[in-house]
Amino acid sequence: MRLIITIFFFIFTIQLNGQISDFKNIDFTKADNTAKLFHGESLKNLPLLTYKLTSKLNTDVEKFRAIYIWVCNNIQNDYTGFLTINRKRKKYKNNLVAYQKWHDNYRKKAFKLLLNKKRTICTGYAYLIQQMSYIAGLKCKMIDGYGRNTISNTDELGIPNHTWNAINLNNKWYLCDATWASGYIDENFKFLKTYNNGYFLTSPLLFAKNHHPIDKKWLLGIHQTADEFVSSPLVYDTTFEHKIIPIQPQSLYLEVEKNKPITFQYKTIKSINLKDVKLVYYTLNNSERKLKLHNISLINNILKFNTIFKKKGTYDIHLKTASEIVVSYAVHVKKTI
Repeated sequence: MRLIITIFFFIFTIQLNGQISDFKNIDFTKADNTAKLFHGESLKNLPLLTYKLTSKLNTDVEKFRAIYIWVCNNIQNDYTGFLTINRKRKKYKNNLVAYQKWHDNYRKKAFKLLLNKKRTICTGYAYLIQQMSYIAGLKCKMIDGYGRNTISNTDELGIPNHTWNAINLNNKWYLCDATWASGYIDENFKFLKTYNNGYFLTSPLLFAKNHHPIDKKWLLGIHQTADEFVSSPLVYDTTFEHKIIPIQPQSLYLEVEKNKPITFQYKTIKSINLKDVKLVYYTLNNSERKLKLHNISLINNILKFNTIFKKKGTYDIHLKTASEIVVSYAVHVKKTI
């Protein structure tokens, strides 16, 4: 009964908080084209750049869209800077005064790099979004907190490592992340620019799957503890592209009995083809193995199915759609009691 209530709350909460579907009648083509028109413009006169991007757009959301798209497509992620700050955060985690002194000096170098080379870390992306929004007459906040991926905040909450934005549109707060929307760092530690629209005005419930703010009010009504955040299933950039929200199970680590069904449930914000849905694991030689899905259904945007593990062991399993991994779990299968 408690699980049913929780799932209902999750679904209901999605409808209460700001997300891009609130603007389904807005055509962003003009805003996107405006951002393209001024690609490569200098940051040295921010009011002028902001004016160029917003002056011919009619609505606040279009103005913000032009700013956001321009930042995502013109700023490079400074992975070296991220590593430097991460090392210093760990070094000074018990001495905030020393860290602040170091950071004040480093910030000057970082700002110069942003201004001249258009390269920065997450705080630089969020700072630009905030400042340009302010110039355009929009209310925008920088939100500090924890970003979660395959190597960060998966078992316990570490040090704050990420910054994103909240934007107020039509007296309602929305969440976005220009850093992760702009591209990703590949296996050779090079930044690859590839825009991901899933981080623009994202559903707060989906956003909370890999963002946890220091100030919980910026969860925007989502009830999530730090323990729930670090123990939840792993999500990826592809999860945001496909707009799939894991609901059940709620944990990354699962323990199930052999030959007993386990239920999986997801909220789907975008349309999804059931033929594209797979639950897979990989063998030691990296061969993909599919798990059989039983009673699969998609009703009222809720994807649901069961699967059964027929052998004992430990498995890393992945939900795939359109050939892309979107959610992962670690499953320990024990003998039937």
